[in-house]
Amino acid sequence: MNALTVLAVALAATPHPVPRAAAPMVVLVATARGDVRILVRSDPVAGPVVAAPTLLGAVGGRGAVEGAWAEIEIARQSFRLLIGGPYYSLGSGLKPLVGTASVRRDTLFLPIQFITHVLPAELKERFRYDAQAGRLDDLTIIRVAAATPNRAAPNRTSPPARQPEPASTAPSDPDLLPNGLRKGHVVTIDPGHGGVDPGNPGIFFPRGLKEKDVTLQVGLLVRQELLKRGVGVTMTRTTDTLINLYDRGAYCTDRCGLFVSLHVNSLKKRPGYSKVRGFETYYLDVARTEDAARVAQMENEAVRFEAEDGQSAGLGGLDFILKDLQTNEYLRESVRLAELMQSHVGEVHPGPDKGVKPARLIVLGTARRPAILFEMGFSTNPEDAKLMTESRSQRNLAASIADAVVSYLLEYQQRVGSVVQSSSGRGRE
Repeated sequence: MNALTVLAVALAATPHPVPRAAAPMVVLVATARGDVRILVRSDPVAGPVVAAPTLLGAVGGRGAVEGAWAEIEIARQSFRLLIGGPYYSLGSGLKPLVGTASVRRDTLFLPIQFITHVLPAELKERFRYDAQAGRLDDLTIIRVAAATPNRAAPNRTSPPARQPEPASTAPSDPDLLPNGLRKGHVVTIDPGHGGVDPGNPGIFFPRGLKEKDVTLQVGLLVRQELLKRGVGVTMTRTTDTLINLYDRGAYCTDRCGLFVSLHVNSLKKRPGYSKVRGFETYYLDVARTEDAARVAQMENEAVRFEAEDGQSAGLGGLDFILKDLQTNEYLRESVRLAELMQSHVGEVHPGPDKGVKPARLIVLGTARRPAILFEMGFSTNPEDAKLMTESRSQRNLAASIADAVVSYLLEYQQRVGSVVQSSSGRGRE
């Protein structure tokens, strides 16, 4: 019996669907290792969804796509979700969902109701969902904590069980943050353009917004997200002002670990131009594609807004920098940072992943640290323009950028095995 036949047989006996509620932007999943933060992505077809690999990794489950079904195993229970259909099964019969399971770029996404309703209802001995906090609690952790003897007062009635603090929140090393980062990390966030340099005009942006406005809005949100994660932030600008391209990299001083420049892509008017969308990340090297050369030319044109003393290095000055970068670690580290950026943003951005690319970008040339330029989407595409300008999706985008930075810093710590020097300040803001 195929999926459609099973669905047709079950429709008559289908109970009322789970109630629709406003989806959270982020869900916290409590685990023995601490809280796992799962971004909720808004899919125009499937509704609010979460990446299955992230959820299953947090709850110790596993999953695969078999034909028309997503097969999910959690706590020795096997769930089946119909791909593209608002139904799931656990044993016999189908039960309704508001959203649907879907597959994008080989990644399985599950409807948010799987966290908020299905798991707490079907595995009530294991999970409890707190809608107000946007949190899925693993009750086995709480029970283990409650069962631990209280040697100081064995005869007293124990207070209501509380979830224990994750081990990572009380590290033996006082310089270690709850997320595993060493204290003292500082990164530079560079909102592209500004002042008399508007960037691209933002054809589909609302209310006359320009690229410079959107990069600043998202950049300030990224700062907030990084500070929450214990990462110090230096901003190249926090207002609508022009910073010379050759001066931006200098904000990434000796205390700075990496440099992230935020931009908005666009295309000149041509047949089908408004259908092109997606996100991509650049690192400093010789462009290998016509599209990468186009982006470099578009971003480097900002020098025309600058005073002559800010252009002394000239584009030719990149030649020495490129040669130097190719013989040190920064090129490799920049590529890895770019890969993580694409991976994390891919969880919240519905557009295509356009990949990691090299280009001769002036703004990256003087950072002399791992440095990337992230094109968040196309202002010449209505869907991307909406994503980059709506408050909710801006916050999701900023959170994913911050998560990529933290993932890179954690990887770097593990690779080099060194302690980041603590610093009392957060850098210039």
